Amino acid sequence: MKVTLKNGEVREFDAGMSAFDIARELGLAKTACAAEIDGEVCDMRTCLDRDCTLNLLTFEDEQGKRAFNHTASHVLAQAVKRLFPATKLAIGPAIDNGFYYDFDTSEPFTSETLTKIESEMKKIVKESIKLEAFTMSPDEAINYLEEQGEPYKVELCKEHADKGEPISFYKQGDFTDLCAGPHMMSTSSIKAYKLTSVTGAYWRGSEKNKMLTRIYGCAFPSKDELNAYLERVEEAKKRDHNKLGRELEYFTTVDYIGQGLPILLPKGAKVIQILQRWVEDVEAKRGCQLTKTPYMAKRELYKISGHWDHYLDGMFVLGDPNDETKECFALRPMTCPFQYQVFLNRQRSYRDLPMRLTETSTLFRNEDSGEMHGLIRVRQFTISEGHYILRPEQLEEEFKGCLELAKYMLDTVGMLEDCTFRFSQWDPNNTEKYIGTPEQWDEAQTIMGKILDDLGVDYTIGIDEAAFYGPKLDIQYHNVFGKEDTIVTIQVDQLLAEQFGMEYVDVDGSKRRPYIIHRTSLGCYERTLAYLIEKYAGALPLWMSPEQVRILPVTDRAKDYGEGIAKRLDDLGIRVTVDNRNEKIGYKIRQAQLEKIPYFFIVGDKEVEDNTVSLRSRKDGDLGASPLDDIITKIVMENAEKAR
Repeated sequence: MKVTLKNGEVREFDAGMSAFDIARELGLAKTACAAEIDGEVCDMRTCLDRDCTLNLLTFEDEQGKRAFNHTASHVLAQAVKRLFPATKLAIGPAIDNGFYYDFDTSEPFTSETLTKIESEMKKIVKESIKLEAFTMSPDEAINYLEEQGEPYKVELCKEHADKGEPISFYKQGDFTDLCAGPHMMSTSSIKAYKLTSVTGAYWRGSEKNKMLTRIYGCAFPSKDELNAYLERVEEAKKRDHNKLGRELEYFTTVDYIGQGLPILLPKGAKVIQILQRWVEDVEAKRGCQLTKTPYMAKRELYKISGHWDHYLDGMFVLGDPNDETKECFALRPMTCPFQYQVFLNRQRSYRDLPMRLTETSTLFRNEDSGEMHGLIRVRQFTISEGHYILRPEQLEEEFKGCLELAKYMLDTVGMLEDCTFRFSQWDPNNTEKYIGTPEQWDEAQTIMGKILDDLGVDYTIGIDEAAFYGPKLDIQYHNVFGKEDTIVTIQVDQLLAEQFGMEYVDVDGSKRRPYIIHRTSLGCYERTLAYLIEKYAGALPLWMSPEQVRILPVTDRAKDYGEGIAKRLDDLGIRVTVDNRNEKIGYKIRQAQLEKIPYFFIVGDKEVEDNTVSLRSRKDGDLGASPLDDIITKIVMENAEKAR
């Protein structure tokens, strides 16, 4: 059989050889973690029986790393079962920065427990146990898991049993786990690992279910890679917005207000106000029209849009959703069905299009309590949301404009360099999640794929990650911990216009359905603030700093001089304060440094006489005395340039 390798080389191998056998012949067996055969990620045990393409995935590849980390999670589970045989197994997936496994245990796991488990994992790795894949029929699998006393695995197995497909398992010595794989060939591959934390986690993420014990870990092919990663983690902890944002007084949370409902303190509120005004100004210059729509609506609106059927669990409902005899409202999780009413306000013609509607929207989403995290995942948030209603022939140009806008904004705040792009598509095998026909989805995805290719966007594809009404381009941000979140979304929608009866009169007098682009430009302001705190370690660039200049008088005589400087700066749009406290200048300087103020002016009697200031920069330290006018000009220009 002919096998086309990643570099384009075509090699001939005997039919029936496994991906691992081929890797061994190519001298790549030690580094290969998984195989991609004709675009499908497979186990290295997979046998090739036809002409195909083969990409051997290493730890450097995302899917290869997942196979490696998933194997490490099985080593962890085997160690736990050896030490604590009565423990029940839940799930143990690979995640972006390692792996975890959830256990139902009678006794809490402590840091001392983790040390014991790590020692047992070392033994398992040293034993070099082969991992063997096998399958059972659904009935056999359920019976086997029940005999093993694994209720969580039984529940998972029953969910797949209806499909009638064989249920896959992996065995390594005395340990067997329900698992789809792929996995490494042997436990010996897990050269370096570290169990990083133990915490609680509800089964399936719901507080209605039992609290389980979750152990997190990371694994690498070498000790050096592990140590380098742990060093990065320590640096990331210093930048964690959930810690740093509270210390610098950007936000706080209060238990009796609720999870996912942060309080923005004056500093945090000021940064978001700065970003919001900038975004709205830029959008207005690009032909966007601002709207203001209600925070809630009757269920009838959401039934038209499809959100009632496809997103009800994610909404905060006011009233009984099942009682059709009484009014029932819901707080809005999105703005689109509200903004469509602007278009529907009167008959529209082709001359009205494109109609670029934008809004600084406050939205509400009923996230699971276990998902809450600082400002990154919240239940109430504000977003620069927009909906472009357009003629089909305007789609590519308007999509291009949305992408350019998002890239410009992310680049200006310094986040674009840490972003990747994902083309999120529907899953034709999971159609109940979506509205529309396969033909409509094929058309929408073909159109969007062509646009992305024409624009030269370097993207990956995410199956079953589309919105229920259309495909989307997700701009993914990688934070200081390496975790990936969506920061900006641009969606193509050919379906909701029909749901709402949206039409325009075309050039020839006929009525046509418009296309809709759903887009954000900078994304959720709360999440963006979190990422900015982490990226800059709290030292935000001058233009978005809540306090840009602090004036530190040394003497009483200098206080009036300092107040005069503050008045000049304030008139020029610079955010400035004067520290007139009766404290030593050294103390005032240290405070300004701790609060990460970009510039502080030290003024004493000499500065008053010479009309100068002694300038200190957060970035460059003591810059000495300079004429006041020169310093003011420098700061005003830097602020206007939005320099980083």
